[in-house]
Amino acid sequence: MTSIKTLLGATALLALAAPALAQEVNLYSSRHYDSDDALYTAFTEATGITINRIEAKADELIARMEAEGTNSPADVFMTVDVGRIARAEEKGLLQPFTSEVIETNVPAHLRHPDNLWTGLSQRARIIFYASDRVENPPQTYEALADPKWKGKICIRSSSNVYNQSLLASLIEADGEAAARDWAAGIVANMARAPQGGDTDQLRGIVSGECDIAVANTYYYVRGLAGEVDGLTSGIDGIGFVWPNQSGRGAHVNLAAAGIAANAPNKAEATALLEYLVSEEAQAQFANANNEYPVVAGVPIGEHVAQLGIFIPDTQTPTASFKEHAVTAQTIFNTVGWD
Repeated sequence: MTSIKTLLGATALLALAAPALAQEVNLYSSRHYDSDDALYTAFTEATGITINRIEAKADELIARMEAEGTNSPADVFMTVDVGRIARAEEKGLLQPFTSEVIETNVPAHLRHPDNLWTGLSQRARIIFYASDRVENPPQTYEALADPKWKGKICIRSSSNVYNQSLLASLIEADGEAAARDWAAGIVANMARAPQGGDTDQLRGIVSGECDIAVANTYYYVRGLAGEVDGLTSGIDGIGFVWPNQSGRGAHVNLAAAGIAANAPNKAEATALLEYLVSEEAQAQFANANNEYPVVAGVPIGEHVAQLGIFIPDTQTPTASFKEHAVTAQTIFNTVGWD
């Protein structure tokens, strides 16, 4: 068992020595993976801190924290997307933390600039294509709007937070006008009206309904790692492109967590966040959902490794997705992206 000193920062260790602390942490999480149980058990064994989990969809947890107000028992709020944790930030439901461990382990572009949250695992939203029907696939997000792809693209609804974050990143990188033109171009190039989740976009390639799809990497990896109906049987015919590798890099989004504004156990909450970005925890946390770790040097999973290493967009801070969220939704509405 890795010693507690290697998992926690000095600040957290000193705080945990205080006898008055409850030695528990209340985790409000929209992440639901049985594999995380072993991770949380290891944390409890190493620290003596019990984790009490409340699991629900992110918006439900945010509403609950709002209703609970200053009496909320929530210590840590965890989501699977920066766009969702930004909603908690906007409502004043998070507080800043101080942690040398997190600042050392997690790159700045994968953290909130004021330490209201930290990334825990990362995934990229990339371009997939039918390898037998598309000879020269688009190499950038911007190229997806080229009229040559008219009637070829499958992509999710504008209500999907993954697409909202992607468009927000394009607003940050290219400007609002260019982002509006891009969104209009995507609508013109859709093979069908948006429907289903990311797996359904990949299934569209297998079925021949579309030639190109935009999806998060872990949906594709699930088809490699296990049997996914309508995907695994045809996955050998799907190619992928890491976009913008000659420019700013591929769009990255995060599972993220922060400390609740009214956390009754802030020291324990800090200890949990520090544990989750330790090398020992990172591989298991990321691999549970076929994602990439946020900590450099941590080995990636066997099936994720088939996607290889990519150049991520480090020029566009993930925290900027929140700044452009309203503009992104306005653009979606304007161009008729359902």
